[in-house]
Amino acid sequence: MMIRLRYSLLSAALALCCLSAQAQQTDGLQQRMTSDEFKAAGLDKLSPQELQSLDGWLSAHGKVTTRVVTKVVTETGKPMFYPDQGKRTKIIAHVAGHFSGWSEGKVIKLDNGQTWKHVGDEQPSCMSGENPTAKIKPSLMGSWLMFVDGCNDTVHVERVN
Repeated sequence: MMIRLRYSLLSAALALCCLSAQAQQTDGLQQRMTSDEFKAAGLDKLSPQELQSLDGWLSAHGKVTTRVVTKVVTETGKPMFYPDQGKRTKIIAHVAGHFSGWSEGKVIKLDNGQTWKHVGDEQPSCMSGENPTAKIKPSLMGSWLMFVDGCNDTVHVERVN
């Protein structure tokens, strides 16, 4: 269910980006720039006809025709399918205070200063405890899984701070 939601959100974001890019190509410089940027470039000194001529030229010549393809590979030359995964590492800490199990949207504070929120719909059974160990590991599509000692399964979480 979470994966379908993420794919739906990704598709919607991609569609909005395409619409935004198309809108920017048809807008003039004055609509695409802030008033400070417009003045800093000296474009406020142009007559309306000069500005219209410049907008027309940019519309005709401003498109980039070269295509850049970037491949992310390891030092050995093998492709990396999730390049950001290399930066994400497993976290082991303790829940700060009493832990009584999971519920949707529950926020967990750890003794290392991090705060994590339960974002999945999983609700594994857990035993209550004081300062249990929490293990957080990277998962697919940029998500995270947390396991708390005394629980029988992991839950999806996202970092709050």
